[in-house]
Amino acid sequence: MARSLIFGAVLFLFFGSQLYWILRARAWGKRLITNKATRLRLGVVALAGYVALFAYNFRWFGRSPSPTHLTFKDAAFGAPFQWWLLSSLVAFLIVIMIWIVRLLGRALAWSWRRATRPEPVPAASGALAVPDRRRFLERTAMLVTAAPFAASAYGLLYGRTELETTTQPIRLARLPKAFHGFRIAQLSDIHIGPFMTESEIRRYVEIANAMKPDLTVVTGDFVTWDPSTQRAVVNVLAGLKAPFGIYGCLGNHEAWSHTEASITRLFSEVGVRILRQARAPIVVQGDSINLIGVDFQTRMRMARKGENVVRRYLEGVDRLVAPDTANILLSHNPNTFDRAAELGIDLSLAGHTHGGQVTLEFVSPALSPSRLITAYVRGWFEKQGSQLYVNRGIGTIGVPIRFDAPPEVTLFELTRAS
Repeated sequence: MARSLIFGAVLFLFFGSQLYWILRARAWGKRLITNKATRLRLGVVALAGYVALFAYNFRWFGRSPSPTHLTFKDAAFGAPFQWWLLSSLVAFLIVIMIWIVRLLGRALAWSWRRATRPEPVPAASGALAVPDRRRFLERTAMLVTAAPFAASAYGLLYGRTELETTTQPIRLARLPKAFHGFRIAQLSDIHIGPFMTESEIRRYVEIANAMKPDLTVVTGDFVTWDPSTQRAVVNVLAGLKAPFGIYGCLGNHEAWSHTEASITRLFSEVGVRILRQARAPIVVQGDSINLIGVDFQTRMRMARKGENVVRRYLEGVDRLVAPDTANILLSHNPNTFDRAAELGIDLSLAGHTHGGQVTLEFVSPALSPSRLITAYVRGWFEKQGSQLYVNRGIGTIGVPIRFDAPPEVTLFELTRAS
């Protein structure tokens, strides 16, 4: 029932937003173009282009393999349409809120007049004030509804590529002496495709290598939907260098694209070890820490086709935990953190959320879509002596736009807690 209501609400917002902006464009056309025949011709051309963009982006005429470089079609038809789709939807939500506020304001004003019964205002004194106020409100509403279009354009052209490198100190009570100052680099949520190209990923690989990590981890979502892109992303990530190795775990998109086994094999061929319900000791001068990796897990029934749904997170991982040293868990989904804390895992490294990807967390932490699925959206968390870091990732999903959630490569510096 809940899923049907959510699906219905999404459909309403989608079709409602498109109908609203079509009607608005028609009204603006009437104001700007006085010649009816010219207006009709331009309207037909605009509508045909609009339908063509829908057809291209929703693959009405078939699905071709996803490119791993930016093509002319994606730049000319994909990016503008996705910018439009997000912007028009958010702007429509703002329009709805403005409508609600106006209705409430009118209802309150009517109730106030009924309650106080003021003397009627002479028509002459109010004749100019009402139109002026109406024009002011209309212009204000226009500026507010234009904001999502400007913000999305920024997120498309700049926000999704404005990388932040984060250095995060991690103090671990059970860290062996030989690992004091040990450095771990993390990349996550690659999502190779036309808007996260091979050359762009190679740039992030070079940035990670320049950090001089002792160990590098990659925490899932290497592909998006297309299995044919897996070899390209593996070949690029093979450029990662660290003296104690490159390790990783798988994300939900490996499960949904049915590439878990094949991409693990491809990574193995280039020396990257993907940990699937497995552990690996990292040894320095006779001391060791315990690195654990798990496949994507979820308890949400909205997961695609119910795949990777579990009754309890990290089932069986207790057998992989080493009791006398620091344990580090690679788990794409940060929701496994609560269970990891119960198991005494010292540090969890996750991704999955993209930091919200398009958020207004600088206004309020609640204004992030990722908070619908997890309390752990971005950054560092601590619970029961266990720690979690959620990397914002470098790729995007849905729309190639980031706002208030820049891509991230993280460097962890491990120290012994005194």
